[in-house]
Amino acid sequence: FTVDTDEDDHQRILDHLLGNKKSELPAMRLIHLEEEMTKYKPSSEELTQDSMKDFVQDFIDGKVKPHLLSEDIPEDWDKNPVKILVSKNFDSVAFDKEKDVLVEFNAPWCGHCIYLLPIYNCLGEKYKDHESIVIAKIDSTTNELEHTKIQVFPTIKLYQKGDNKVVEYNGERTLAGLSKFLETVG
Repeated sequence: FTVDTDEDDHQRILDHLLGNKKSELPAMRLIHLEEEMTKYKPSSEELTQDSMKDFVQDFIDGKVKPHLLSEDIPEDWDKNPVKILVSKNFDSVAFDKEKDVLVEFNAPWCGHCIYLLPIYNCLGEKYKDHESIVIAKIDSTTNELEHTKIQVFPTIKLYQKGDNKVVEYNGERTLAGLSKFLETVG
């Protein structure tokens, strides 16, 4: 399909669905729809018949890696009690074998995420000086991970120290519930 980028209403399709910025246009993406939507970006920005044909053939041959959205790492990502993760720093923080890392996967427009924000900030404050517990969050609408696909916002997962086993939190979204989870599972 094609997207008419001159229409302002289509900007969300560019940003979130295709992972394009207006400055990158014209551009092409290949989207594979299965259980998850996976985007692929050609290695060349050149839009010729041969480059398009080569890109599609490389996809068919399994030579193209998925294109994942990521914001740049904020300079102050670890300044506050709740650490800010993006795709580019997620693995180095969440898979730290010396720490239990609780991550909230959120969307800025999600009402449940907005409701959880002050509770999650209190949780971060409670554990800010703990030597082996990190409280973190990631905006899943602008940061994608190859190994973790999020369907519901917010999703909260604990990446356990040692073996990096991932345990999803399904309890009450309260300070007491999250604290108990960290102290019994972590």
